[in-house]
Amino acid sequence: MSLPSIFFHISFVEPQAHYAEITMQIDGLREPFIDIKMPVWAPGSYLIREYAKNVERLQAYTGSEELIPHEKTSKNTWRIYSNNNDIRIRYSIYGFENSVRTNFIDSSHAFLSPVGTFMYVDGYLNNPVQVQIEIPDFWSKISTGLEKSTNLPNTYIAPNFDILFDSPIEIGNQDTWTFDIDGTLHECAMVGGGVYDKDKLTQDITTIVEEENRIWGCNPNAYYLFITHNYQSNNGGLEHFNSTVLATSRFGYNQETTYKSYLSLVAHEYFHLWNVKRLRPKALGPFDYEAENYTTGLWIMEGFTSYYDNLIIRRCSFSDEKEYLQMLALDFNTVYNRPGHEIQSAALASHDAWIKQYRPDENSHNSSISYYNKGAMLASAIDLKILAETHGQKRLDDVLKSAYQKFYLVENRGFEEHELMELVHQITHVDVSEIFHAAHTLEELDYNWYFNKVGYEIVNLNSGVQPLSMGIKTVNNDTRIIVKAVDRNSGAWKGGINVDDEILAANGYRMDPTGRTIDYILASSKEGDYVSLIISRDGLIKNLNIQLQYSEKKSFTIQRKETATSEERRLGNIWIALD
Repeated sequence: MSLPSIFFHISFVEPQAHYAEITMQIDGLREPFIDIKMPVWAPGSYLIREYAKNVERLQAYTGSEELIPHEKTSKNTWRIYSNNNDIRIRYSIYGFENSVRTNFIDSSHAFLSPVGTFMYVDGYLNNPVQVQIEIPDFWSKISTGLEKSTNLPNTYIAPNFDILFDSPIEIGNQDTWTFDIDGTLHECAMVGGGVYDKDKLTQDITTIVEEENRIWGCNPNAYYLFITHNYQSNNGGLEHFNSTVLATSRFGYNQETTYKSYLSLVAHEYFHLWNVKRLRPKALGPFDYEAENYTTGLWIMEGFTSYYDNLIIRRCSFSDEKEYLQMLALDFNTVYNRPGHEIQSAALASHDAWIKQYRPDENSHNSSISYYNKGAMLASAIDLKILAETHGQKRLDDVLKSAYQKFYLVENRGFEEHELMELVHQITHVDVSEIFHAAHTLEELDYNWYFNKVGYEIVNLNSGVQPLSMGIKTVNNDTRIIVKAVDRNSGAWKGGINVDDEILAANGYRMDPTGRTIDYILASSKEGDYVSLIISRDGLIKNLNIQLQYSEKKSFTIQRKETATSEERRLGNIWIALD
């Protein structure tokens, strides 16, 4: 039985009002009815986003333009009642959300996230599909990772909907240029202006890609697209099968810190070309586009990638040793200064990404951690242990390369976490089971044991220096001091301070907008003293007594260990790319 022909046509009648018009043409599928569905989430961004909310004015027609009855049967499903083998479905998509994972359409350009644009026929995700784009006269370019048709203008081909949904489309007047890296054609599409230097960007991206090709052993693509949205102030990224969408500041390219952050983002999203897009947990493909796809392995997929992004920037000499160690120490500070690290493991953070990672609230720091930061910490421990116990002959690079070859190139399947742990031992003869165990429990590793093996140590600069604290974070809102966070088990937590309370006075002193009132009280008090606060909560005046405690905030730094042996220093030089 031949597969139906599915063809999309996209036009822009009212782009200034943020609309795209979609026609879905289905030929050769004769059924009493068909269900067409809109995905509810975007792979790589683990949150139910309800893309169907932006669908309007859906109608179905025969090829002779006769209306076909339909009804909506679920939040993202439309049932088309027809046994006609020639069906046209027309609908409008509203898009006005600036992010790397959602549609944005205005008079200047259109960014189409395919999961929020294209519907699929239930049961036919493996069907080939074509997309034709009608470009308005005031736009001139299309940038996408989809294969271009040789038969029809501005038409693109996907072998199935998985590839279509993983191929964002940029339409407008973007600045584009191409360059070859190790036989793979790369294209940059810059949207929204910017003060970038094309030659420098090309050179720096080339250096990053060459290092990542070296790690993984080969590049799976003949073509790769970088879409960068340049904003006044924004950042982020989302990986795709042979492309990525990045967000950064248009003014950041000539600012050293911001530019290095952009290069780190490039390194992170490009690393996903292998790690998650091809080497992946079993749960992450084939996808169910209608529901959460749960995995405990995001600490590997995102955490390992977060470990490597800054390490690659170091290996490429974009940062020095001190800068790299500061970036790695930031992961430790971020995790250990969240009381949530005593509540949530890296594996649980991965599993609960759908309800926590992308839905932060005022209590998130007390109840959760990020699998990005914690995963990077765990990855560093694996890398350092392998380096130490193989005397510098092996490292995490070798494991990932072997895993990519075994699970993707040879067996073409997702892996279970225990299989990756066993592969580490098989490739390196190093047992890292305690690290994988730590990812699934609240037990903390002695990270210094791993750093010491390569001549480094992690030091808490706040050790022995414990300032007093109420355990709150405040902001100055038009001279009003507003509580924005309360730390678990702090004096404020126990004493009943709430987020959004306005602090009016402390110990009889009216609050100073600069915070000097609190600073004075903390400096002149001792542990166990009480602070008498007058607060306003939803317009009601309340009196609270808050007991002062020593702050438990950490300030970690990673540095050379003075007593390191020559062998440890040699291994450290390998790790930090000084040899």
